[in-house]
Order: sequence, then C-alpha cells, then structure tokens
Amino acid sequence: MQRNHHSMLSNLFLFSGLGLLVGFVFGYPPEFLAAGLFIWALLQVKQFGRLTEWLHRDKSSEEPPEYTGHWGELFDELSRQQKRTAAREVFLRSVINRFQQSSAALNDGIVIINAQDNLEWWNRSAERLLGFKAAADRGKPVMNLLRDPRFIRYYKRDSYEDPLQLPSPINHNRELQYQITRFGAGDRLLVARDITQMLRLEQTRQDFVANASHELRTPLTVILGYLETFLDHDLPRPLQRGMNQMQQQARRMQSLVSDLLLLSRLEASRQVSDEHPVQVQSLIQNIYEAATELSRDKGHTFELELDQQHDLLGQEIELHSAFSNLVYNAARYTPQDGHITIRWWVDKDGGHFSVTDDGIGIDAMHIARLTERFYRVDESRSSESGGTGLGLAIVKHVLSRHGGNLTIRSKKGEGSTFTCHFPLEYLIRVSVSDNDDDLEDVG
Repeated sequence: MQRNHHSMLSNLFLFSGLGLLVGFVFGYPPEFLAAGLFIWALLQVKQFGRLTEWLHRDKSSEEPPEYTGHWGELFDELSRQQKRTAAREVFLRSVINRFQQSSAALNDGIVIINAQDNLEWWNRSAERLLGFKAAADRGKPVMNLLRDPRFIRYYKRDSYEDPLQLPSPINHNRELQYQITRFGAGDRLLVARDITQMLRLEQTRQDFVANASHELRTPLTVILGYLETFLDHDLPRPLQRGMNQMQQQARRMQSLVSDLLLLSRLEASRQVSDEHPVQVQSLIQNIYEAATELSRDKGHTFELELDQQHDLLGQEIELHSAFSNLVYNAARYTPQDGHITIRWWVDKDGGHFSVTDDGIGIDAMHIARLTERFYRVDESRSSESGGTGLGLAIVKHVLSRHGGNLTIRSKKGEGSTFTCHFPLEYLIRVSVSDNDDDLEDVG
C-alpha cells in the first residue's frame, strides 16, 4: 500500500511537471498545468471504470484485467480477496449442509426459536412429531402452534433444568419430552424427544408392582379379619402377644400396599391430567385436626399459619396425600411434648407449604436420599412408628406433577423443616366480592 501511494504521487507529479514544462516553453503555464492534471484524472477515471465493471460481473473464477502499477496491484489484491471470500463461503455452506443433514438424521425434533419467540428453523423430525409445516409455519410464534397451557407455562419460565412431558400435539398416543436450552441473544433451542417406547417399558414395570400390590390386598384383608376375630377372645398370654404382633405387621403391610398403589399411579404421568382449584386452607385445616388427634397421647402442641388469599391449581387427593405425609411424619417422629408448626404462605417466588418440628433432626448425610423408596434413617425407629418408607417418595412425585419441588432443612438434635414449593402459575388468588367468591390466576 505504501508503494501504491508513492506510485500514484509519482504519476501525479509527472503529469503536472510535463504540463508545467510545456506551458513554460510556450508561455502558458496555468493552462498546460490544468491540461496535465486533466489527462491524469481521465486515466484514473478510465481505470476506475474498468475496475467497477469487473467487480459488477461478480465472477470469482474470472481473472482480473492485466494492468501495471498501482491499478494492477489493486486488481490483484481484490481478486485474491474475492477468491478467499468465495472459499470461505463454500466452507460455511458445507458446514451448514452437514449440520442440516446430521440434524435431519436425528429422531429427535430440533427447533430453533428466535428472541421474538418465532420459529426460525426445524428439522424433519420436528415436522413428524410436532406437525410443523415448512412453508406455512416459518416465522410464526411457537406458542401459537404448541398451545397446551402446560407447555406455555414451561416455555415462559427462566429456568429449564427439568424436561416437560406432554402428548404430541398431532398424535395423542405418542408421548413427547420437551427440553429447552437458551443460547445467543435470547434465542432458544427446543428438543422434542419421542419417549413413548420408554414409557411403555416403564408402564410394564409399574403395572407389575400395581398388580402384585392389588393381589396382596385380598389375603391381607382375610388375615386381618381372622386376627381381629381371634383377638376378641381370651387367649393364653404367649399366643396373645404373638397375635398382636401379627396384627401390627399385617396392618403395616396393608399400608405399604396402599402406598405402592398410590406411587405406581403417580409415576404413570409427570403432569396432572386434569387441574382443578383446590381450597388449600380447608385441606390443611383437616390434616391439622387429624394430626392433633394422632398426637394427643404425646402432648404435642401445634401452630397453624395460613394465607387466606391464595389457593392452588391441581389434584386435591394428591395434594392431601403429600401434605398429610409431611404432617403425620412430624407427629410420628417428634418426641413427647414437642412443637410442630404448619404454614402455608405466598411470596414473589410462588406458594409454599412447610412443616417444622423440634424433634431429633436428621444427619446431613441422609438428607439427599430421603425421597428414595424405602430409604430409612433408622430402620428400627421407622418400623416401630409404622412408616412404610414410601411417604417422601410420594411427596416428591406429587410435587413434580404440580410443577413444584421439596426442600429439606434439618440438623441433628435441632429438628427439621420440610417445605413444598409451587410456582406462581399454579396459584389462584381468592377475591371475595359482595355476592360470591371469584377466582383469578396469580401467574
């Protein structure tokens, strides 16, 4: 570039010098200086015109015109730049083509959604699983095509740590798992995976557990019936003691069968199929009264704090099972004259139900595994209390089906707090009018 600059200046001075020399000889210096400059400018315009014409042809394979000096170097440099750009474009097109070919080969539906929530691109599996049409749906809002309220709630979240399971919008016999990942400046990548076969295998396992548990009900009922009949009569002390232990264990097994059946039903689906407004205050009040009666012999004191302005959207039977498990666990494992606090409140993060006791607490090493099936901190203590080892697993599944989660805070010797957290979209604000009660969504 430095040499080109010097060459241009040399040409300019050459033509100007010739004009001045000729003008000085003939006695017209200004006119001939202008003539020299004009001739130099015409040459530059001509060269520039040829350059523009060559560039407009846009043929990267065509060699540039042959020129010398700075114009020749400029043509050569532009030709090299054009060839590099063309090679780069070919490379990028090959990368895009390979990406499209590889994504088209995937069985999972891949969808790219821009920052305005509009569909930008998707592969063939997305057309098969979600029913997108390449010509008609490009650029449309994703929530106009996937209209399930559960998907819309999931999409509007800021966090996508857990996947969402829903029926396919075009085939309700096919079950899909949605996973969203953020990337770029507000863009999202949606992956839709067909998990129908996996669910069928899981359903087979669940059916076996459910059927086995159901078949155990009848013999257990018969055994308990005969035990109660025998215990109504005067029996020798050794036989009386044995009969009492048999009755206790049979009732424990009956509770275990009931919990297995409930857990099997909860595992059948990750989402609640039919949501209804649930009066949380009334539900918790009933559990509180039952727990008070259960703890009468232990002298427990209860404290109840209820938010009266918010209810929940979901299944009342499932929520009752989850809340009662936490409250009854606190009643079972809190020592004599202990204190139990039951709370329901709402804040900016959602709705929360907690049970706090001042009992013996749980060592930190056990907390992460408490929601596993049949996991026990103390086998002997749990057996004596009549627990089945499935209560917290049931709580975990109920909360998952309602978009929530369970947190546990406990310290050995200082008691425990179990808290159920529900997202804002599952809350309903109760507004009391003069004539009736109106319900409106919080989220």
